[in-house]
Amino acid sequence: MKNKYMFGGAIIVVFLGVMIYLFTQTNVQYEADFAKIQAKSKTFKATGTWVREKNYEVNKDDRTFSFYMKDYTGREMKVVLAGNMPNNFESAQSVVVTGKYKDGCFYASDVLTKCPSKYEGKPQISSGM
Repeated sequence: MKNKYMFGGAIIVVFLGVMIYLFTQTNVQYEADFAKIQAKSKTFKATGTWVREKNYEVNKDDRTFSFYMKDYTGREMKVVLAGNMPNNFESAQSVVVTGKYKDGCFYASDVLTKCPSKYEGKPQISSGM
């Protein structure tokens, strides 16, 4: 009878240990320095701004969208997204891309844009009295 409870308790403890390990581990790392991203072949979330002078490119044959992005130090890298241009890309203040750096390009699986007008305060209406 005691062995049955000890065996069940051991299974619960192992299950909880595995779940805690899986919830605390993540394979995506946030990075704002492109030099560190280019040195490793891990999955990163990179933050930067779109280099407007180099424009963007839409390749309808490969169904890719590519642009140049720079970090806070001014280092640039080419970003290739398998998909369409994200909404509000042209008016974006900053860009967050998720993916891996490989063969001189950052291959993104996701691109998020931060639109400046969304974060601006609404104009105050004075009563005029």
